[in-house]
Amino acid sequence: MTEISAKKQRIYQEAARLFQDRGYAATSMRAIAGAVDLEVSSLYSHIRSKEELLQEICFRTAGQFMDAMQAIRRKWDNPVRQLEEIIRFHTRLALQDPTSATVFSDEWKHLGPEEVKSFVSMRRNYEQQFLEILVQGQRAGLIRDLPRHWIMHTIISGLAWLYRTQHPVPPDEQEHLIQTLLAMNLHGIIKSQNV
Repeated sequence: MTEISAKKQRIYQEAARLFQDRGYAATSMRAIAGAVDLEVSSLYSHIRSKEELLQEICFRTAGQFMDAMQAIRRKWDNPVRQLEEIIRFHTRLALQDPTSATVFSDEWKHLGPEEVKSFVSMRRNYEQQFLEILVQGQRAGLIRDLPRHWIMHTIISGLAWLYRTQHPVPPDEQEHLIQTLLAMNLHGIIKSQNV
């Protein structure tokens, strides 16, 4: 992966913040330039277009999700543990980079037609792997026999509020939040050992 200059990294961060606050369509290059103390003409020496910024944010975040999914599936065999680690990853990403996560979740529809196609393909791949974990868990008798798509979408949408919250979680409370989310998301789908 190519190393990004500090200035370019700041441009991505400020663009993500503006896209989150105003929406992609309502954010101008002038606003992005102002956020990083550059003239618009100088901004173009670092990036080609607003579309390039959106592509970078969306595909970088999608890549983080895919890399995490693959690493989790390689490291742990137990489907319940895999689900726990997926929830941990979603939570940590939302806490560390809520602006990019929100843009990834909400603004990807503004990508160009070819980019939308690639992005949707990555998202479907991620969801397919999530569903495979649920299948394995159900076959092993670890997860209740509920419709898998419902389980997946309930977990993912149940974590989406983390990207949008206006109340940052202090570092000393983050592990407590993760444990709470694990309990809320998994206790309803994991089979009781007494059943």
